Amino acid sequence: MPTLTWVGKDKVVNHHHEVPFRVMDRQYSFNAAGGEAKSADNRIIHGDNLEVLKSLVPEFEGKVNCIYIDPPYNTGNEGWVYNDAVNDPKIRKWLGQVVGKEGEDLTRHDKWLCMMYPRLKLLHRLMAHNGSIWVSIDDNAIGILRPIMDEIFGAGNFVANIIWEKADSPRNSARQFSVDHDYILVYAKNFDWQPARLPRDEESNSIYRNPDDDPLGDWIPGDPYANKPYSKGQYTITGPTGREFSPPPGRYWRISEEKLREMDKDGRIWWGPTGDARPSIKRYLNEVSDLVPRTIWTKESVGSNRSSKNELRGLFPDTSSFDTPKPSALVERILRMATDKNAVVLDSFAGSGTTAHGVLKLNKEDGGNRRFILVEMEDYAETVTAERVRRVMSGYGDGSKAVAGLGGNFDYYTMGEPIFLESGTLNEAICLEAIRRYVAYSEGIPDCDRTEQANPYTRYLLGLNRETAWIFHYEAEQSTSLDLDFLSTLKFGNAKPSTAIIYADRCLLSKEFMVKHSIIFKKIPRDITRF
Repeated sequence: MPTLTWVGKDKVVNHHHEVPFRVMDRQYSFNAAGGEAKSADNRIIHGDNLEVLKSLVPEFEGKVNCIYIDPPYNTGNEGWVYNDAVNDPKIRKWLGQVVGKEGEDLTRHDKWLCMMYPRLKLLHRLMAHNGSIWVSIDDNAIGILRPIMDEIFGAGNFVANIIWEKADSPRNSARQFSVDHDYILVYAKNFDWQPARLPRDEESNSIYRNPDDDPLGDWIPGDPYANKPYSKGQYTITGPTGREFSPPPGRYWRISEEKLREMDKDGRIWWGPTGDARPSIKRYLNEVSDLVPRTIWTKESVGSNRSSKNELRGLFPDTSSFDTPKPSALVERILRMATDKNAVVLDSFAGSGTTAHGVLKLNKEDGGNRRFILVEMEDYAETVTAERVRRVMSGYGDGSKAVAGLGGNFDYYTMGEPIFLESGTLNEAICLEAIRRYVAYSEGIPDCDRTEQANPYTRYLLGLNRETAWIFHYEAEQSTSLDLDFLSTLKFGNAKPSTAIIYADRCLLSKEFMVKHSIIFKKIPRDITRF
């Protein structure tokens, strides 16, 4: 498979491994007054999405069902909220640290690829087995995005390239062409993933007519001919006016002669308004199923740039809006195809919070409890992203323009301390619960086996099943020992597992004793000289 190379790629291709795990500090919780129990346990996180994504891995690796991102389009435009030249001071600093002096000569395409690659690698880790990722992009970057998506997600997991009609009218000021569309690249975690079919809408039903007042209702004419593999033979049939019909060369009847005559008797064959047209098989509206998703999405079905700006103006009537927000109907359609009612939805370029809006709308419609995780690095994460979600949950607007709240709640986080210091030792400034969560993740303890500190056995227990006990013998202010005295405090009774993995600062047991009793010692990585 061809791969894309750019300046700095060798520095970022494995950089996601070097990104530190950090603690996420909850700043507050918001619960819509009178809101329903649905749309609960959501998160909005303010921080560099590279660090946030890495810090989500311990809790959400392999659990995110749908990812939608609308990253900077790499247009070279530096004059709007999302700095599209990837020239934000935070990104410049990161490029200098990761790529080094070589990064000073990067083109905007090199910068954009360096920025996107490790983030996509972490998104891939977070995706569930049945997950999918949807990336909004335009012509400026689709040519370089597609190769790295193939490289990270697998070319065989490419699903579709959707064309979204974003413009309501042509831009007559354009120098060459009025660009009326954007793209949405879709990849799955596994090739056997399939999108859900879409419910029929007014646009898809509008092509059905009933010119002959058929009592079975509206219909469209279907081709009576098929290619050879699906044929029912060749024959000649006479229509109502005596005109004879046979398939053209290389084609065959789709149904047998007997079946065609039977359907004609039942009024299911259309011979045209004068009875001398080629026979067509009627496809009735009341007999068709939900829609197979198509790769062209019109502004009438999912909204446009103008409708999304109007939507945002309704939410923030007294402030300027984003230049290119996405309509919530666009995200809602993605969610219909990519999620069930209990899905986890992630947007790591959250912007104005459209993804949360789409989640809340769909939950309200079908009673689902989809959870959203929004990540935004810019300073408007609280004043725009979170504020929009608050208004959508609680309701907004006045008088005839009032919009009822959709209910729900979310927690707002900022990024805190790293779990490990640069020396590789444990950062003991962070809370014990965060340390326990990380160790449980690093040990691969299944969620169903993890334990709280309040348990019947020991407050040091991290997880327990019939085979293994994971014990984190840690005290913030003193050194701990794995010795006979500590073992005597462990009271498992009938729940005693066959193996114990025990963390401590030092081990005072002999190797022979540990082998005999199936004990594995792991040293806590901290500087114990102060003890």
